Amino acid sequence: MKYSIIYIIILFLLGDISYAEKQTMNYLTVKENTIVTISMYTARGDMAKLNAALAEGLEAGLTVSEIKEVLTQLYTYCGFPRSLNALQNFMELLKDRQAKGIVDTEGEIPGPLPEGKSIDFGTANQTELCGFPVKGELFDFAPAIDEYLKSHLFGDIFARDTLDWRTRELATIAALAAMGGVESQLNAHIVIGQNNGLTDEQISAILLLVRSEHLPDVFPKDIELDDNFTGKAWLAFLTNNKECDISVYNVTFGPAARTYWHKHDVGQILLCTVGFGYYQERGKEAQLLSPGDVVNIPAAVEHWHGAAPDSEFVHVGMTPKMSENDVVWIGPVTDAEYEAATNN
Repeated sequence: MKYSIIYIIILFLLGDISYAEKQTMNYLTVKENTIVTISMYTARGDMAKLNAALAEGLEAGLTVSEIKEVLTQLYTYCGFPRSLNALQNFMELLKDRQAKGIVDTEGEIPGPLPEGKSIDFGTANQTELCGFPVKGELFDFAPAIDEYLKSHLFGDIFARDTLDWRTRELATIAALAAMGGVESQLNAHIVIGQNNGLTDEQISAILLLVRSEHLPDVFPKDIELDDNFTGKAWLAFLTNNKECDISVYNVTFGPAARTYWHKHDVGQILLCTVGFGYYQERGKEAQLLSPGDVVNIPAAVEHWHGAAPDSEFVHVGMTPKMSENDVVWIGPVTDAEYEAATNN
């Protein structure tokens, strides 16, 4: 299924990534996923998480040259300080890995730029990237910025052959999506990305991955759940309405976190809002859950639900007839049971 660009942007801005496809993240390769995480952590200046993302990128097969190119390009979108900090972080990581005997693939160095003036081939690149000559009142108002964009960004940087244009737009969209107040530029680069080979589903995957990283700050997590849960999980009650006899609550799961096996006397309803998770009934295959999915859990059926191994997961839970709908906890979902369910 194809999604319109405007639809994707509206969903991202409203915080409602409710796509019909259940495995959106699979539209990006492992390498592409790491480029997204490297770009968004660079844009946010989150060096601790960037360090882990850089290591994952190397393990996924990105070369040293490719990662350096991503971090260098991003200075044009998130500024010299964050780009320089990211490069410093990467340099120290490589030294540490080398000291441990890890040999990383250096990759090819960039070839020479085209002959001629940067502003000339940069203007041609910008036109080809966008699909039309770029003009506007802003560039008439500040012609210097137009020259810098054409000669340096689309000339000196986008003419370098270490990364293709599709990959450069992948990194740019991820960085812009991770920043606030740049929706107009994000909109423009989504269109440019599609013009250079990124599908709507791949753009959706980028936005979902970036947005899911905001979970710890955005979603309420009033109570940390220890009993009857494996891993990190949090609960926030939204309402306990005695007149309607219903309880509604938000549950946030860290990666690989899940409930114990349990059952409800009357049943339960789950509305999945963010990230990827699983629901499994005893004796049946696990069901992959993504934003927008609704799970109607029958009465007295043993089941568990929780996050995918590599994704945080949030759902709203609804307990109807709460006055008579007791929950019976049965026991942990073992690591072997969880691995078998999620691998399948």
